[in-house]
Amino acid sequence: MRFSRRELLCASVATGVTAGTGAALAPRPGKAEEDDSRRPRIIDTNVSLFQWPFRRLPLDDADSLVAKLRSLGIEQAWASSFEGLLHRDIASVNRRLAEACRSRLELVPIGCINLELPDWESDLHRCFGEHGMPGVRLHPNYHGYKLDDPRFVRLIELATKAGRFVQLATVLEDTRTQHPLVRVADVDLTPLPRIISQVDGARVQLLNHRPSAATLKIFAKTDGLYFDTSRVESTDGVPQLVDQLSSGRVLYGSHAPLLIPEAALIRVNEAGLLDDAALRGLLGENAEALMQANRS
Repeated sequence: MRFSRRELLCASVATGVTAGTGAALAPRPGKAEEDDSRRPRIIDTNVSLFQWPFRRLPLDDADSLVAKLRSLGIEQAWASSFEGLLHRDIASVNRRLAEACRSRLELVPIGCINLELPDWESDLHRCFGEHGMPGVRLHPNYHGYKLDDPRFVRLIELATKAGRFVQLATVLEDTRTQHPLVRVADVDLTPLPRIISQVDGARVQLLNHRPSAATLKIFAKTDGLYFDTSRVESTDGVPQLVDQLSSGRVLYGSHAPLLIPEAALIRVNEAGLLDDAALRGLLGENAEALMQANRS
């Protein structure tokens, strides 16, 4: 069984993506029950709240973003905060994030940690203990450290000991559209396989990563390393990524609101190459398994 683009994009077609597409995507009369039973659960592992520092985005209001996610049938979204990129009071950033997610049941807060700040370990403990966050998100290129930094290794160790995962944003914005005074290169991932291999049970998800064939061969051998779909290119890019990695390591992620959330859903299914089990895994079950590992 394969899911059509219609089934992926209209779990809540009453609201519709737009007035024009709502009718086009709506299920045929008498098919609603059947469509609901076939439709996979969708978990978006890569969204961000609040305002992007360099320009306004159409969905940078939390309520607007949640409404869009609902209209696309996304039941849960793992949300971090754009404020964590440049703000130095990370404790306040994570508190506002937790409060915003508390009143919006679809959102799961993923705290931001800046290893360049002197009290980052306390920020990490607050995320896990005070806010009950299942993981944290890192931005090494915006915060100015490399992955071979001992503090990064220490964070992976602490998160793993606490039974939490780490999300590593490799890039946020294409260098061609970045502000000329704030040029931020992609994160150099060269040390990552070695570091993850040193920490038994570590779980790290790469966000917004577009792996080359050479690096993917290395990453495929690294247990505990996961990927999202937000920047995977070409019609068959997502199926190829799933095929080259061991089961359960590719999770759906849109990078909304910086990227259009509909685009990731269409890209996941447009090749029609993923079977039912693989598609259900990618869209939701793999994320559920990663989250469930926090409790084990």
